[in-house]
Amino acid sequence: MKIAISTDGNSGLSRKEAEELGVTIIPTPVIIDGEIYLEDISLTQELFYEKLTGNSQITTSQPSPDSLMEYWDKLLQEYDQVIYIPISSGLAAAYDTAYQLTQTDEKYKGKIFAVDNHRVSVTQKQSILDALKMAKEGKSAEEIVQWLTETGMKSSIYIMVDTLTYLRKGGRLNPAVAFVGNLLKIKPVLQNHGFKFDQFTKARKISDAKTAMINAMTKDLETEFKDEYEAGKMTLQVAHTQNLDAALKFKS
Repeated sequence: MKIAISTDGNSGLSRKEAEELGVTIIPTPVIIDGEIYLEDISLTQELFYEKLTGNSQITTSQPSPDSLMEYWDKLLQEYDQVIYIPISSGLAAAYDTAYQLTQTDEKYKGKIFAVDNHRVSVTQKQSILDALKMAKEGKSAEEIVQWLTETGMKSSIYIMVDTLTYLRKGGRLNPAVAFVGNLLKIKPVLQNHGFKFDQFTKARKISDAKTAMINAMTKDLETEFKDEYEAGKMTLQVAHTQNLDAALKFKS
C-alpha cells in the first residue's frame, strides 16, 4: 500500500519543506480586505505580516470541499490511501468538513482518512513527521490513524505574544482575556492542550514570560508526559514569528 500524507497550512511547514518530505499541503485561504489569497502560493509570509501589522482586515477560512476533493483525487492517482491531518477541531472546522466528505462520498471510503489529533503549528508538524515515519515502516493507514488519534493529547504548547489582538480577531482566544491583556500591556503566556488557547500566566517582562514557559515545559515532562519522556518519545520545539535570533537564544 502506498500511503500519502497531506495537511493544511496550519502545520507551519513551508511548501518547500513539504515537497522535500513528500507531503501535500492543501492551502488555507486567507481573506485580506475582501480579496482571497492562498497561503504560500499567492501570499508570502512577508506580505502576510506586512498586512497584519497595517490596517488590513484579515480573516482565515478552511479549504473548501471542492479543493479538498481536487487534491485528494490527484493523490489517489498515485497512492492507494491518503491520511489528511488538519488543524485541531478545537480551533477550526476543517476536520469536520473533511471527515464528512470521507464518510459520505463512496469513492473515498477506505482510501481517505481525516484525523483529528488536536494539534496545531509545531505539534501538528510533529504528527506529520510521525505519520511519515510510520508509513515508511510499513504501517497501514488504519494503524497510523489509530496511533495519531490515541496520542493526540500527548502535546502541549506555550506561547508568548506581544499583543493578543490577532488571536482575539481569529477567534482563538477569549475576547475578555485579550482586552484585559492589551489594556494592561502585560506579556501573557498562553497554553494550548488541543483546543482553544487559554491564559496560562502573565508577566510584566519578556524574560519572566520565557522563564514561565520553560518551567511549564519542565513540569509537563516530569508529570503528564513522564513515561513518554523517559522512553525518549517526546520532542521540544521552538516556533517564532520573524524573530529567528530570539528563538535561537531561547532554545539555548
